[in-house]
Amino acid sequence: MKMPLVPRAVVGLMSLIVGCVSAAAAPSSVVPMEEPQPGDRWIYEIHDEITGEKLATREVVITEVTPTDISARFRLVGTANNEGFTIYDRSWNVKTNQPWKYSPNDGTGIKAPLAVGKTWAIRSNEVNAGAGATWNRSGTSKVVGEESVTTRAGTFETFKIETTYSSRNVADPSRKIEVTSVTWYAPAIDHWVKRTFVSRADQHVRTNNTIELVEYGRKK
Repeated sequence: MKMPLVPRAVVGLMSLIVGCVSAAAAPSSVVPMEEPQPGDRWIYEIHDEITGEKLATREVVITEVTPTDISARFRLVGTANNEGFTIYDRSWNVKTNQPWKYSPNDGTGIKAPLAVGKTWAIRSNEVNAGAGATWNRSGTSKVVGEESVTTRAGTFETFKIETTYSSRNVADPSRKIEVTSVTWYAPAIDHWVKRTFVSRADQHVRTNNTIELVEYGRKK
């Protein structure tokens, strides 16, 4: 799902994708986590809808919270040397996901307060200075409904957000990535519990993933 010089956040929104499986347990009750704190974690499974296979299990852990930013480390569970570090704003938009930087952000977060029918624009510059790559991103997000969603982590009341955007290479405008995504965001845990992600290059599908929350918690 990765192609040369394509922005990191375009590749499956991996800065937010996290997960660790617990065997077929009944969904647990929701533990409120409205305000982010160091030690909060979210664990997700990523499934390829094209092959039907589980691609990965990833975990994200908050390391620091400031009035403007949330810092978090992420890792692929069960493997070595597959870790990273992401800086978000307080609305869970990615600002930095090395080697990529987004100005003002990547537009994949929320825009509070959420309400059905609310729409906001996505406008971003994506820069990988080391590779000399710059992309321009534009699109929209819209809250299309409220839904109850059940995953292995529990049953959550969510806002359903549909997002579409395109990223175009500044040096070669013929290179274009188009993304459609649906996010189910649960205010009770200040995070999303399910997300679908489809990316297209030259109008051909390259990625079709579903990501679901399987575990979450905070430092005791």
